[in-house]
Parts: sequence; C-alpha cells; structure tokens
Amino acid sequence: MDDAVSEGEGFAGLIGIDWSDEKHDVVILDTKSGKRDQMVINHTPEALSDWVTGLGERFGGDPVAVCVEQAKGALVHHLMMYGFITIYPINPHAFSEYRKSMRVSGAKDDPSDAVLLLDYLEKHRDRLRAWEPEDESVRLLKILSRDRRKAVDQRTKLSNKLRATLKGYFPQALTWAGEGLSTPMGCDFLLKWPTLRDVQKASAQTVRKFYYGHKSREGHLIEERIRQIQDAKPLTTDKAIINGSVVVVKMLASQLRVLHGTIAEYDEMIKEIFAKQDDRDIFTSLPGAGPSLAPRLMSAMGTDRERYESSDDIQCMTGIAPVREQSGKTTFIHWRWACDKFTRQSFHEFANCSRQYCEWAGAFYQLQRDRGKGHHAAVRSLAFKWIRIIYRCWMDRVPYDDSRYLESLKTRGSSLCQYIDQAAQTG
Repeated sequence: MDDAVSEGEGFAGLIGIDWSDEKHDVVILDTKSGKRDQMVINHTPEALSDWVTGLGERFGGDPVAVCVEQAKGALVHHLMMYGFITIYPINPHAFSEYRKSMRVSGAKDDPSDAVLLLDYLEKHRDRLRAWEPEDESVRLLKILSRDRRKAVDQRTKLSNKLRATLKGYFPQALTWAGEGLSTPMGCDFLLKWPTLRDVQKASAQTVRKFYYGHKSREGHLIEERIRQIQDAKPLTTDKAIINGSVVVVKMLASQLRVLHGTIAEYDEMIKEIFAKQDDRDIFTSLPGAGPSLAPRLMSAMGTDRERYESSDDIQCMTGIAPVREQSGKTTFIHWRWACDKFTRQSFHEFANCSRQYCEWAGAFYQLQRDRGKGHHAAVRSLAFKWIRIIYRCWMDRVPYDDSRYLESLKTRGSSLCQYIDQAAQTG
C-alpha cells in the first residue's frame, strides 16, 4: 500500500464530494484495496439516502471520512444523520488556493474538484478539523439568532423604503403614524389611511379610537395630531404619483406588519431556549450584551470546551484577528475575509455596545481612536480583547466580574488604568 493510501488509516473509506443544487460528484477511495470509484448522485433526499445506505453496506458500517467544500447546507444536513460518517469541511477560499496550486488554469470543474477534495483529505487531513455538531438546542439558538438578525435587517430596509415613498406624496404620515413606521401602529395607520385625503375623511372620534386602540393614550398629543390632520395641505395632487405610491405603501406596510410579529416570535423562542442553557449566566454578565447579543455570543462559543485550544483560535475563527502578510521587507496587515461573518458581526456589535456600559471598554476604545484608528478598527481591537476575557470566563465557567477585571489591570500596572485615571481627571 502506498503512502497516500496509508494516510486513510482509521477510515475504511475516504470520499470527496463536490456538491451543487442539482447533483453531487463523488469520488470514493477504498483504503484497504486502494480502489477508486467515481459517480454522480442526484440531489434528492431519496437518492442521498440510498447512496448512504449502500455506503454503509459496502464498508460494513466502518468509519468513513467525507470532505466537502462547506460546513452547512442540505448535503451536510443529510450526512450528519449517520454515525459512521465523519465530515471534514474545507474552507472554500483555502480549497480555491489548493485548486490553483494543482491546476495552472485554476478553472473550476466539478468531477475534478471531487478528485481534488479526496486528494486533500487523503494527504492533508491533519490540516482539517472534523466537523462535530453542537448540542441541538445550541444549534437551534444560533439558527434563530442568525435568522432574527436577517429579519431585523429586512425590517430596516423596508422601513427606509417606506419612509422614502411617503416623503414623495404624504410626508405628514411620518409624524401621524407614531414613533416608528415598522411598529404595528405605524403599519395599521398606513393600511387604514394611505393618503392624506383618506385620513381627513375620517372623523375625529375615529382617529382617537385608532390611537387608543394602539395604546397611545397621550390626550394632548392625539388632539394635536387631529388638529394637524384637519389643517394639513397635500404635498401633491397628481393622481398618478399618489395612486402609484399607495400600492407600494400598502405592500411595504403589510410586509412590515408580518415582520414585526415574526421578530417577536424569534425573541420569545430565543429567550426560552437561552434560559435553559447552563452557560447563560456567563453571557448575561457581559456588560452591554442584553437579550439579543448574549444568546448570539453563547451560540458562537458553543458548549464544547475542547473545540478551541486557546482564545487565538476564536479570534481567527471569528475574523476579529487581523491577517499579517509579508513580502520581502514589506508587511501587509488586513482584516480576515475567510470567517463566519455573522459571528464576527456578533462580537463586533457586542464590543461596540460594551463601550456604553463598561468603563475600561470605553477607555480602551478611546485610546485606540487617539492612536489614529478609525471607528471600526478600534471596535475590532476592543472585540479582540473581549474574546480573551470571554474565553477565560467560558473555560472557567464563571460570570464576568468587572470590578475583578479592573483590579487585575491595576495589579499588572496596565497603561489602560492610567488612561482611565487621566480621562476621569479631565472628564
């Protein structure tokens, strides 16, 4: 048996799969015989199930390693159901570089990519980390947190579009709809009265009843709005503009109304799952984390204490740690592109929020700004520091103690303490 095949020791089979939405190109290496087989599997649950069943029969249920260019998605979701399969995901950027090194053209071709994935798994498995799913509740918490964030971003996008549309024909609604266009009251106002003429046709009592029904009980404010409605003048009387805008406003208001309920449902599910986690006190103790960021940070860290060898692993995995490249005497430092963007965003947002609730965090951020760093670079530097702290609390299973950390800074004679003292004297 040659050296390449001996690398498969511990696995009866090594498999490279290049996936796509319609089919998967597969190359299988039998580590005992050295035989290689290539095939194409249709992307259907039935076809995948039949293929895995045949795989189990072929290798007698012995362990099999699969290398794929992803760490999530339909294919991985299916493969993770089978205990005899170990998944080795490879970073798409790292695999792209490997492809270029093996093929001068660098062209992407599915069957050849499956061969290259097997080749990487066979020869460089020590550089890959087997994918081990977190506890089901933690994975659900991460999925819900990620999707909630997408829903919030979508709400912001729709709200901005709605605001811009109203400014073009009915700007008074920006005030009369309430504190926010994405709130139930704001959406219901626009669905009920999408034009100035519609709301002016309503009686004062009808308008009062609307506001009272949405728990807006400030009498003087309601009466002022009623007066404004009666005295208001239209921005435009062009029916083409008004009628066209009304269609858009109703569409956006309807979507925002649904999104509001969906986000509330996300919040309730996240709250319920997070409350049952053993590590919840660690993340709720972080200044500025709050009900949204604390679950996101906890799902980012997970529950497997053996997953990371040090905080450095987390700093690199999240993309918070910078990348240093050197060519001759020239050194380039840039931020990390190959990372989990949502996890990076979670630590970045937490670090930014912590400035308002943590004295040393605010001072550290200002120190970075005084040294010439931009806002986001300063926040990333703060997040880099926070990750070390969170990692230590997480490993020791103890909540964060701000006073204890400040005391440790003073004991070490940290320059940050001097900066805090100077800021207090000048502040």
